[in-house]
Amino acid sequence: MDFGLIRESLPFLLQGAWVTLRITALSLVFGILLGTLVALARMSPLRWLSGLTLGYIELLRGTPLLVQIFLIFFGIPQLTQQQINEFAAGVIAFSINSSAYVAEILRAGIQSIPKGQREAALSLGFSPTQTLRYIILPQAFTRVIPPLVNEGITLLKNSSLLSAIAVVELTRAGQLISARTFKPFEMYLAVSLIYLTMTLVLSFVARRLERRWQVR
Repeated sequence: MDFGLIRESLPFLLQGAWVTLRITALSLVFGILLGTLVALARMSPLRWLSGLTLGYIELLRGTPLLVQIFLIFFGIPQLTQQQINEFAAGVIAFSINSSAYVAEILRAGIQSIPKGQREAALSLGFSPTQTLRYIILPQAFTRVIPPLVNEGITLLKNSSLLSAIAVVELTRAGQLISARTFKPFEMYLAVSLIYLTMTLVLSFVARRLERRWQVR
């Protein structure tokens, strides 16, 4: 076991970990924004709109994430004749994929709010939009914070798939060092420990938030 190699490679691995965290954070933020719109459309009384968003959700959840990454990275340049940055392609693919899962999480959160609160808000003169904005969504987001953090953990671990399109995130950084030093065991062990550290921190945050915002 070459611990010296791990120590020497740590700065480069941490740079890759920083890229991983940036991709995870951006994808989760955009996934929540897009997922909120999808969740509201999924609950629309318009059957065609609800059915369209259901198809969107099932398509994304029923196909491999790696295929979606390839579709964005290789497919968009073919259609637009414009190259797309690897980092941007990863964030786009992850955001779209995450939006399908976030939409179902938020839909469950919205439906968990008693209907009486909506009726009371409307009787007090709130418009449907105001009711959703000021009464329903704040409570729904409070209830779904823990599963949203868990979605962030999933994105963090899945970010290793971006090594397939040469994004120099944590896994790709380990691959590059391993190819240069011919010592894959030490590198992938270090990569695993860094992933473990990041996921443990996020898991701790999820448990704290779950206890703090637990609905009794």
